Amino acid sequence: MCLRLPVRSALDIYLMLKDKIKDDVKSALKAGDATRRTTLSTLLSAVKNKELEKRSKLAKSGTPADQLDSASMLSDDEVVEVLGSEIKKRKESAEIYTNAGRPELAEQEKSEVEMLAVYMPEQLSEDVIREKVREAVKNTGAAGPKDMGKVIGQVMSAVKGQADGQVVSRIVKEELQ
Repeated sequence: MCLRLPVRSALDIYLMLKDKIKDDVKSALKAGDATRRTTLSTLLSAVKNKELEKRSKLAKSGTPADQLDSASMLSDDEVVEVLGSEIKKRKESAEIYTNAGRPELAEQEKSEVEMLAVYMPEQLSEDVIREKVREAVKNTGAAGPKDMGKVIGQVMSAVKGQADGQVVSRIVKEELQ
């Protein structure tokens, strides 16, 4: 017996992480988990907005109209960037709610962070980040705190979504003191 597999277009190939999130939205809907559904739907909305932004830039740069759909799709790395941004927003909101005396809203934000963190790549340990920072200090020739930006830029491009920017910044500051 011969199985016929459907031919996948360029639009289908990129959809790995985004498809997983869409499937989880459907599962949450079927399970009646409104919080999870809303959180993931908000994430998908942010991904769609980023795709529209990318499409607009491509259209202005002269990309042919027939290639805009496939060219404006986000890669998994770009989806992870959006995901990191959404997590950061929620962490900041939780901190603001805590400082404002609204622990119930802070807990809601923290639970959303936990839901979204599942889709992030495995985070690097502080020891691994520290090693990457030391390499970046050597590569850039950084001598003091005034060179933090160069070091952070190099480290963040090397760890792409595997480390929180605040942790990297703190370690860079410690290493350059």
